[in-house]
Amino acid sequence: MTAWTLAGPGQSQWHRWSTQMHLLVADAGALPTARALVDAELDAIELAASRFRPDSEVSMLAAHAGAPMPISPLLAALIEAALDAARFTDGDVDPTVGSALIALGYDRDIDELGGPRVTSIARPANWAMVDFDGRSVRLPTGVLLDLGATAKALAADRCAQLVFAHTGSGVLVNLGGDIATAGPVPEDGWQVLVTDTDDDPVAQVSLGTDTGLATSSTQRRRWWRDGDLVHHIVDPRTGRSADPVWRTVSVVAGTCVAANTISTAAVIRGHRAPEWIASLEVPARLVDSDGEVRTVGGWPK
Repeated sequence: MTAWTLAGPGQSQWHRWSTQMHLLVADAGALPTARALVDAELDAIELAASRFRPDSEVSMLAAHAGAPMPISPLLAALIEAALDAARFTDGDVDPTVGSALIALGYDRDIDELGGPRVTSIARPANWAMVDFDGRSVRLPTGVLLDLGATAKALAADRCAQLVFAHTGSGVLVNLGGDIATAGPVPEDGWQVLVTDTDDDPVAQVSLGTDTGLATSSTQRRRWWRDGDLVHHIVDPRTGRSADPVWRTVSVVAGTCVAANTISTAAVIRGHRAPEWIASLEVPARLVDSDGEVRTVGGWPK
């Protein structure tokens, strides 16, 4: 968990996708409807994009590699977001790292990972190899999509907008540290504690409406491989876990998917990240491997 949301008038917490989910609504009476809407949206996104489900659209794409395959509007939106992130980051956030993650041993849900099972390193394909026209996708043979870098963040954005549109209530959706807000906010804003592990420094921030906050971490979703502790953020240029220059990177942006794109790329860019984030003029908080905190872009002190 990389961000704890403080209590609101109506709230629900649960465990899914190997992480903690937290839903807050300004109108407590809207909570049952809001929770049902979020659950249904997450069900749909999982069926579209989970590489751990053999019946998902992403898994079917892999099985039909080399030929164009029609896809649902939902998967199209998820792939479009992933490719947009790849373009924006010059390929640092690349959805074609699926084979590299499998080679690192991340071949099932993180809760099911035990000891190392694979000893090879696979260099991932390039995002530009994905043939996508908005309605169908063709993947080259051997290319596997992993939409994890953007799909959960986009899910937070979609869920927040969905709840507000159907209930009129202000809402904050926290999907394991990927946070999105919509609608009216409490008087002091939505209060969020940003951290990662018990040893990390904590920061409290206040979020307004239509805002995204994402934290990318090298301290979560980790497992052992050949005696080394690896994590799930892959450098597309090497096929290996990104060097853990930063324990966590947290970013605030207009959407959660934008915030997550920047925070993930920052982990991959390592020492170059602060200058790059500053050029984007977004608030960010970076915690290095020694626990030292660096802030840029007006992150609250």
